[in-house]
Amino acid sequence: MRGKDEETGEFLSPSRSQNRREALEVLALGEQLVGLTEAQLAKLPVPESLLPHIRECKRITAQIAHKRQLQYLAKQMRREDDEVLEAIRDALDEKGEAARREVAAMHRVETWRDRLLDGGDAALAELLDEYPTADRQQLRQLVRNTLEERKRNKPPRAFRELYRALRELIAGGTEDEADESEADPSGAGPDD
Repeated sequence: MRGKDEETGEFLSPSRSQNRREALEVLALGEQLVGLTEAQLAKLPVPESLLPHIRECKRITAQIAHKRQLQYLAKQMRREDDEVLEAIRDALDEKGEAARREVAAMHRVETWRDRLLDGGDAALAELLDEYPTADRQQLRQLVRNTLEERKRNKPPRAFRELYRALRELIAGGTEDEADESEADPSGAGPDD
């Protein structure tokens, strides 16, 4: 029994349902940790005391035994402070955000590649306006080679080269912009 406060009538501890929900959240977190590689685990703030349990859970492949070991891992995790579990959750969320940014960057590169192949010189001029450091001659040659590949039904070698060149260009441009904004958050130049 949880008991009630005599004066206020409020319950003194969380309900069994609340305790169960929290335990299931920790179990789900344990499943996520077991699904990570060793390199990914090393980047997370996982306590040393939990690492052997995570490795053991990865090692066991029999379904029932794996489930039992996973429940044991969750029990060990529930013994940790709430701050530790929150830190692990936050770190996992950052990985998710990084993956989303990476996918968005990939889509941006693919969009530019398609625009260059469909739009010709007008699309190339737009790209050069946005990324003035781009090598016009190299990009034009890669577009020409890609179009020729498509016409002759050849393997997409130039198509991939164009993607690589655009990825380097766009990734370099966003890193430079990020470096500039970190160096001077006001946006003012050195002569201002």
